[in-house]
Amino acid sequence: MKVAVLVFPGSNCDWDCVHAAEETLAEATVERVWHTAEDLTGYDLIMIPGGFSYGDYLRSGAIARFAPVMNAVAKAADKGTYVLGICNGFQILTEAGLLPGALRRNTGLKFRCHHSKLRVVQPNTAFTSEYRQDEVIDIPIAHGEGNYYCDEQTLEQLKRNNQIVFTYEENPNGSLEHIAGIINEQGNVLGMMPHPERAVSDLLGSKDGVRMFQSIMKAWRERHATNVN
Repeated sequence: MKVAVLVFPGSNCDWDCVHAAEETLAEATVERVWHTAEDLTGYDLIMIPGGFSYGDYLRSGAIARFAPVMNAVAKAADKGTYVLGICNGFQILTEAGLLPGALRRNTGLKFRCHHSKLRVVQPNTAFTSEYRQDEVIDIPIAHGEGNYYCDEQTLEQLKRNNQIVFTYEENPNGSLEHIAGIINEQGNVLGMMPHPERAVSDLLGSKDGVRMFQSIMKAWRERHATNVN
């Protein structure tokens, strides 16, 4: 498995993602890819890390969505490549139109940085197959603009297509219906505000993020076996 971790000016969780992928994805090759890259051919998983891409000027992710690498991400996603956007990565994915909705300022306008309890709403995805339906997991958050919002029609579509993957047990940012993570209709692009890469060791306070990476590896192996056969 070959993994790309994108790096924008202002990214600050790229090394966290590299470490988590190397620790949890057996025999994976993990590379940091600069935002000017125009081709992501050959990668099986693209991770868009948290941070403050381009200083979060205008609004979070609004400039990063125009980076050359995002055209490559869109092309890869169309071909079925797995894409995981975490925190700022989720914001970038919505700005780029790869996921519906938007991330607004937290209720109370405060930056929230602490452990959070998430409910696994949809375990039948390439990112969550190792979790149980309605399992509550411990994944930390660190964001000032994590308040997920979409219009009523989009919300109904998300529900109808089972695209809501995670919800907060206690809504720390005011997100619509406690939404913490969603997936695209094709099922290969996941965006979430909490940080699974910061939950891969007991030293970090939780290992609940490990199973997300194990789920991705499982999905990749099954796909690879099917393609080989």
